Amino acid sequence: MSLTLVIGNKNYSSWSLRAWLAMELTGSPYDEVRVPLYQADSHKRLLAWSPTAKVPVLKCEDGTIWDSLAIAEYLAERFPEAHLWPFGQAARAAARAVCAEMHSGFVPLRSHMPMDMRRNQPLAEVPDEVVADIRRICALWSECRSRFGQDGPFLFGHASIADAFYAPVASRLRSYAVELPADAAAYVDTIYRWPAFQRWYQAALQETEIIE
Repeated sequence: MSLTLVIGNKNYSSWSLRAWLAMELTGSPYDEVRVPLYQADSHKRLLAWSPTAKVPVLKCEDGTIWDSLAIAEYLAERFPEAHLWPFGQAARAAARAVCAEMHSGFVPLRSHMPMDMRRNQPLAEVPDEVVADIRRICALWSECRSRFGQDGPFLFGHASIADAFYAPVASRLRSYAVELPADAAAYVDTIYRWPAFQRWYQAALQETEIIE
């Protein structure tokens, strides 16, 4: 049975982007199903694929996997030769920690700066809690790069699940024209030069759906 990844709009769905980038890192063929979000029939259409009516969802011979982090872990185990997690026990532990922090945290950033890849405009006023999130993210990126990034431009050197999880954050920071320290701005550039991210980004720019 082939792998089928169900995603939402490429312009808006940050969690879909995370799973999609992890899938791209495997180098394995898969089918992509896109269900537009925020439409009148979105919930009904999503229920046909997902038990939670949310994306992303991975369909495989082992069943249905409906959480982005679970999808990433499944792919890492299924395709060990792709090294979706970084090399080294300490690096893998750190990568899992930063992914878990993204998975459960940064609510103010996500609430006030929802992903919108077609946007190129700062917020009129950035709330203090969003500023705190941005500072934490920049510090986290800097620590990962200084400890584990010697072999390449990504957080842990080579592209990994950690970069898949922070790519939507990089997108937000650029879309909302956030001024960043030089090392954080360089990492955002790295994400935008990532060929897989560029494929998603170009597709997002071509989408026509808007939030109803």
